[in-house]
Amino acid sequence: MRLLDKAGFTYQLQPYEYDPENLDVSLIASQNGLALESIYKTLVLQGDKTGLIVAVVPGHCSLDLKAAAKISGNKRVFMLPQKDLEKNTGYIRGGCCPFGMKKNFPVYVDQRGEDLETLFVNAGKRGILIGITPEALDKVARATFGEIASIKE
Repeated sequence: MRLLDKAGFTYQLQPYEYDPENLDVSLIASQNGLALESIYKTLVLQGDKTGLIVAVVPGHCSLDLKAAAKISGNKRVFMLPQKDLEKNTGYIRGGCCPFGMKKNFPVYVDQRGEDLETLFVNAGKRGILIGITPEALDKVARATFGEIASIKE
């Protein structure tokens, strides 16, 4: 939030009930009256050439690993093991925000987010989302928007 404040962007905080046994984004959406398409998951990946990257995808979609590799300049990407998440990002599983990490990793956001008025990402700790504009995400995270996700079947 400090980064958004410093950059002059407004945002809204959306607390939610965190359940470590059920991290389903659709449950968070329904319990809080939010559109599933507006809640974005933050995933940290390891690229074979570039190192760590961050993928931000809508809750109703799955990350396309091949597309994430291509947009990031890698041949392959894979999910960062959960045990390595906190030491590399400063965030824990279920509380990962696409900005404010220990280092400024490249951030790739699914293109669907560009057309939203507000998209919700984790605010850096479990149980709270932050609603921001795509422009704010672009500027604060230095995000690149592109096709990196597909709708879950």
